[in-house]
Amino acid sequence: MNLKFISWNVNGLRAVVSKNFMEAFNSLDADFFCLQETKLQEGQIDLALDGYHQYWNYAQKKGYSGTAIFTKHKPLSVFYGMGIEEHDTEGRVITLEYEKFYLVTVYTPNSQDELKRLDYRMKWEDDFKKYLLSLSQKKGVIICGDLNVAHEEIDIKNPKTNHHNAGFTDEERNKMTELLQSGFLDSFRYFYPEQKDIYSWWSYRFHAREKNAGWRIDYFLVSQSLQQNLKGASIHTEIFGSDHCPVELNLEL
Repeated sequence: MNLKFISWNVNGLRAVVSKNFMEAFNSLDADFFCLQETKLQEGQIDLALDGYHQYWNYAQKKGYSGTAIFTKHKPLSVFYGMGIEEHDTEGRVITLEYEKFYLVTVYTPNSQDELKRLDYRMKWEDDFKKYLLSLSQKKGVIICGDLNVAHEEIDIKNPKTNHHNAGFTDEERNKMTELLQSGFLDSFRYFYPEQKDIYSWWSYRFHAREKNAGWRIDYFLVSQSLQQNLKGASIHTEIFGSDHCPVELNLEL
């Protein structure tokens, strides 16, 4: 069975729904459609998605963060957050359990200007990795979302001028390396180890998208145990509507 997964940071779902969300959703026709930064509360939107089960995790703070998963396949169980109160008020994680894998969508906290949230981010990284490893002891794990880090210099247009900026600090990049070394594959790099100039996020400033001055910060990571199931990965730079574009994973299960 070929399964298609899409992940998209929509940076405000209501705004994207008023533009091209349904057109993109229908054309991508995914088995699993994961969203980050929905920026809404329960009851603020009513999406009619025939054939899909909907799961939402909202931040306590209004108009902030938030995640969702729409899927054609009913899960065995659903878990919101990672069971740590300090991290679970911002609606950043949803986990769906299936017979052969867990699917985790995540919106990783941004370290913010002047790195004022970097210390919290480091704690988050350690706790999230521990959470993922606890899942991976049971079955394969697929992690998708905005991980708010460009891992290597190849993943960012201007590595030198962005070094030490949020999303491209040595600390954040090292945490990503640690996560991958703990048993996960970056699916896009698995298929395209040397592909340059493909990004998933562009600043709204300085005509960054027109110039393709972007960052690759949206990922599908998979347990190494699922390596033989990998069939493809892609980044949909042709889809607009947000400052991020959708990323895709294909698995044969």
